[in-house]
Amino acid sequence: MISVEGLTVEFSVVPLFSGASFVVNDRDRIALVGKNGAGKSTLLKILCGKQRPTSGVVSVPNDTTIGYLPQVMILQDDTTVREEARKAFAGMLQLKERLDRMNNELAVRTDYESDEYMSLVERYTEEHERYLMMGAENYEAEIERTLMGLGFTRADLERPTNEFSGGWRMRVELAKILLQKPDVLLLDEPTNHLDIESIQWLEQFLIQSAKAVVLVSHDRAFINNVTNRTLEISCGKIIDYQVKYDEYVQLRKERREQQIRAYENQQKEIAEMKAFIERFRYKPTKAVQVQQKIKQLEKIVPIEIDEVDRSAMRLKFPPCLRSGDYPVICEEVGKSYGEHTVFTDVSFTIKRGEKVAFVGKNGEGKSTLVKCIMGEIPFTGNLKIGHNIQIGYFAQNQAQLLDESLSVFDTIDRVAKGDIRLRINDILGAFMFGGENADKKVKVLSGGERSRLAMIRLLLEPVNLLILDEPTNHLDMQSKDVLKEAIKAFDGTVIVVSHDREFLDGLVTKVYEFGGGMVKEHLGGIYDFLRRKQIASLDELSVRSNSAESQSNSPSSFVLPPSSNTSTSTTPDVSSKLAYLERKEQQKKVKRVEKSIKEQEEKIMKLEDRIKELDAILCTPEGASDMTVVTEYTSIKKLIDQETERWEHLCEELDQLSQ
Repeated sequence: MISVEGLTVEFSVVPLFSGASFVVNDRDRIALVGKNGAGKSTLLKILCGKQRPTSGVVSVPNDTTIGYLPQVMILQDDTTVREEARKAFAGMLQLKERLDRMNNELAVRTDYESDEYMSLVERYTEEHERYLMMGAENYEAEIERTLMGLGFTRADLERPTNEFSGGWRMRVELAKILLQKPDVLLLDEPTNHLDIESIQWLEQFLIQSAKAVVLVSHDRAFINNVTNRTLEISCGKIIDYQVKYDEYVQLRKERREQQIRAYENQQKEIAEMKAFIERFRYKPTKAVQVQQKIKQLEKIVPIEIDEVDRSAMRLKFPPCLRSGDYPVICEEVGKSYGEHTVFTDVSFTIKRGEKVAFVGKNGEGKSTLVKCIMGEIPFTGNLKIGHNIQIGYFAQNQAQLLDESLSVFDTIDRVAKGDIRLRINDILGAFMFGGENADKKVKVLSGGERSRLAMIRLLLEPVNLLILDEPTNHLDMQSKDVLKEAIKAFDGTVIVVSHDREFLDGLVTKVYEFGGGMVKEHLGGIYDFLRRKQIASLDELSVRSNSAESQSNSPSSFVLPPSSNTSTSTTPDVSSKLAYLERKEQQKKVKRVEKSIKEQEEKIMKLEDRIKELDAILCTPEGASDMTVVTEYTSIKKLIDQETERWEHLCEELDQLSQ
């Protein structure tokens, strides 16, 4: 389907890869792998014709169609979901218009015996057969089937696209590409905005319905399930492994071990030749052998070892100013788009220094609430931002906000102020943009590189409230780990919107679950939340909510009243009395725990008030040197930690009793 010969791509005379040759055949499922910036997205752009290589040939037959989903794209806001998906059939609709015109012409013409009339009849017959072969009669049903497979409900299809989050709008673009049924699908990180059900549906679609697929993804399970071949970009070359990803990892490891052994043997051989040459260089009797060794040495082609990506960005958030005790207070906050309610009656308080997670399936309002906190959109209720709060915001579409015409250096130079401008090169080097990489244009950067560049902009001004909306979408595993450690060391307050369970583990101490128009608070880390929900991953939230919905709608979920001649009818009073006593006892336990929580909160508030008084004393020269005050301050701090821990246990107990 696509033939690539001698492909070379250079940026600033430095080749991404050179001399690459391979063929994409029908029914190939190819995973394109390599480190960030290796050229994966660039290769996809070249295959679809959006970018030209430095040299080489990409041959695509005239009748071969290509569908391309980039990492970042400009989305339309002026149509409904159904109308936007219908654009996938633009060619079919144009063909229908041509058929209508030819049909009208046939109806009015009377020169039935002329060659022109017969030619028109033949053209109409051919076009009409092609129209039917394209499945024109069923395209509306196909639109619904594809959109619902990607997670939309039937009611969603008539809603404007601008009511949906970025993740859901990307699904519309993916649906448009799948509906076109191209001969070759080029997908760049297609799972970034999908939940588990949609990923599984896409897996099945690609396995069963797609003709040829080339994809880039950091989702190991997804590429293992879909692909049967792996192309690796490494050391400026493209290496073809005719196996799926897991087998490729093992083969690559074996290949690298062989390369190391061959390299060591070659180095030993070179050392022996050089030693021979040096030893006998000036002996006339050995002149012929010395010349032979020199010629052999010149002919040796150095063995290259596949590179292992050990580069990693170095990230540390600057010290932040002390904020008020409560950076964010929500009181009965709500947001609706027309008749569609995103969430309602959201009430919670985030304390200074807390690191919390917003989780839930796409479209439940996580990013919407973030925009409310940022003051970007109107809402109902009260939302208070604390005293002396400076917000740093990393949005889902942060990479789209970068000016593509600027270089990496100029992007940072335009926003840097004061002494920071003298350290731009050092900062860029810490984020793997050292040397010539600083001169790269933003338009040639990969998704991961753009995310790193956007992160630098976030660091240029000290902030004390970090809001990160899907910050790991385009980052590799190493960069994710570095970002996680930097957030853990950050001494301000953090809100993280993420589906990544491993990233949130050990990072957050409180989880806010979005679903069904409500936001529920869960104390503890992400695994505490998952254990409480009795699920293994965040993606299963959508699975459980959908299965519960289907059960409530199915006929089998209705419970019939017991028949008069069944044994259960003989003891209704006893069972109802037992149920009443159990409920009564449960209510007593709940009230007892609620009372303990209230007492605990009052105790903590008194201790925090005393800490404020001691803070004021310690700010004076006399107080700072008073060891009695210092000792009291330290002991109260420890006591607050102990009482807070007890309060958290009580809240967990109440949560379990309320379930």
